[in-house]
Amino acid sequence: MTAVTGARPDELWFTRCPVPTATGIAADLGLLDAEFAAEGITVRSLQDVSADIAADHHYTHALPGLFREGGNVPALWARSRGEETRLVGLTWIEERQAILVRAESGIASPEQLRGLRLAVPRHDIAIDFWRAMALHGFAGALSLAGATLADARPVEVPAARAGGQWEAELAALSRGVVDAVYVKGALAVEAAVRYGAVVAVDLDAVPDRAVRINNGTPRPITVHRELLDNNPDLVSRFLAVLVEAADWAPEHPAEVARILGAETGAGAFGVAGAYRELGPDTLRIDLSAERLDLLARQERFLFEQGFLAGPVDVPAWADPEPLRQARELADARARARATHPNDPAPSRISPLEVPHE
Repeated sequence: MTAVTGARPDELWFTRCPVPTATGIAADLGLLDAEFAAEGITVRSLQDVSADIAADHHYTHALPGLFREGGNVPALWARSRGEETRLVGLTWIEERQAILVRAESGIASPEQLRGLRLAVPRHDIAIDFWRAMALHGFAGALSLAGATLADARPVEVPAARAGGQWEAELAALSRGVVDAVYVKGALAVEAAVRYGAVVAVDLDAVPDRAVRINNGTPRPITVHRELLDNNPDLVSRFLAVLVEAADWAPEHPAEVARILGAETGAGAFGVAGAYRELGPDTLRIDLSAERLDLLARQERFLFEQGFLAGPVDVPAWADPEPLRQARELADARARARATHPNDPAPSRISPLEVPHE
């Protein structure tokens, strides 16, 4: 991997979680390649290279030339350990969060979670974001009844040696080892059907989005400070492509569904169940005060639960300037496309004219 110094890099890297991301859409459409190819800059995905090359950069963000759009637990963990990253964007994507129980249990409300055995997975990884997700998911559900995690009984469930996401927890539920499981996303929709589990608490149905603060809500876009300091234009241009991809998505629901299937590994049923409302603002990237506050609440929860090496000052971590410049660039490109819709000349300000059927 090429290190980023004061010189122009010949490689940029990106990584994203298997969920709806502007990065995943832009990569699928070839927009990131198109943006930088003329300069001889190769854009590569950590997901497309061998494990010995990708290492654990998706979690540590120790690779200076890396853009990361993924869960906030590893992003905050890396920053708390001193990694010099900067927060340059946030999304909020409703992603099917629920508390599942056995069909015959009769549990159908947050109040009934009191005293229950709650599945808390344990993974042998540097930052166990699965554990963090379960704890905060249950905390959100219990808060609806004026309760906390102290009012229930967390039960450790070792990760399955084989099988997909949520398998160990749902298997423990079916055996009666635990009474409730937190799940989220497309694969969880499919897994719940396989195990015959039913929804006791639909967190998506709660008007207060603070109840759904978790690993992916809000989801950060981070970049290494070294790249931002030495090549700020590359960061703004990369973000501009993501802004354009996010703007493109609402007008192309069938294509987005196809991309989400590829990104999540789920079928049409799982995608439709997890992402029921992909509206015009679904992938919108911003650093609004509201989203920064929601992320700060997540930071406090993670720190209090012992997931972070130290506190992270979320507002200080954020740098709004690259996104501001990216929006200006995206707007300029949109105006150019509107003014010259039939211009056949390739242009670095119009990557979204590339068809993808």
